[in-house]
Amino acid sequence: MYQGLNNLNPKIAIVGSGAVGSYYGAKLAISGANVHFLMRSDLDHVRRFGLRVESHETGTEHLNNVNAYESTEDIGQCDLVIIALKATDNHSLESIIPPLLKNDTVIMTLQNGLGNEEFLADRFGADRVVGGLCFVCITRTSPGYIKHIAQGRITCGEFSGLPIPRTHDISLIFKRAGVPFMVSESLAKERWRKLVWNIPFNGLSIVGGGIDTATVLENEILCDLAKELMKEVMGVAAALGHELPDSLIDHNLQETKKMGAYTPSSMIDFIMNRPVELEAIWGEPVRAGINAGCDIVRLQCLYNLIRISIVRRDSDEIRR
Repeated sequence: MYQGLNNLNPKIAIVGSGAVGSYYGAKLAISGANVHFLMRSDLDHVRRFGLRVESHETGTEHLNNVNAYESTEDIGQCDLVIIALKATDNHSLESIIPPLLKNDTVIMTLQNGLGNEEFLADRFGADRVVGGLCFVCITRTSPGYIKHIAQGRITCGEFSGLPIPRTHDISLIFKRAGVPFMVSESLAKERWRKLVWNIPFNGLSIVGGGIDTATVLENEILCDLAKELMKEVMGVAAALGHELPDSLIDHNLQETKKMGAYTPSSMIDFIMNRPVELEAIWGEPVRAGINAGCDIVRLQCLYNLIRISIVRRDSDEIRR
């Protein structure tokens, strides 16, 4: 049986229309894809004025007449559901997702950290689930306005095993939209590859008091700590069977330098008093490392410092 997307122009739902969902959804829609956005805070603005993406690579692109909805019941059944919500909102997916599903609907998560595919598989079936890793620097600067700073590649893999025809169908949809896209034979390995960057740079930005990535690189102590954290994360990945090359550390440093004074998404969540993806990005890797018997003293320390920072932030907010 052919395990691809049955529709040549599949109906696509974007669940979570923040920076990531709006950016990739807009790119797909501008290319002619049949895209429908679930929106909350930006809904009225986007219905009136559309979505605008400003990029140093492609200039400014404007998507008018956006298919934007306030409920998935209004969207209806889709061929492909792309989840770009924060992992902290996963509990809401149990009620959001079912109206979008038919027998062969594919669910693709673009979320950060560990445990998201497992969450979706447990509730909606492992055979539906595809994982995607976004290597991109973007910010939502105002309602309906997304600024693309650097990169943009998505790496995708099947949760249940090796790529199948639908994995390559999804790749073609994104490539038609000008999005660099790679299909991987090991989704788990790619998850750990991204954590090698996310864990140190998102984490040090928070515990450093709200600093950007350029500050981390420019400070000798913080830069050395970022390198040591990357080594520890790679050690956990290797213990789990996902060997990553030593060159990844220098590669990450060079790519981060190109970003300039970039503010990581977790730090933005922290300073905006929003939930931080603490467990998906730091907690789950820490527990995996402990269970594998790895030496992760710096990673454990970073995790605990972020926990303390969040508790202190929330306590200060209550006192106000």
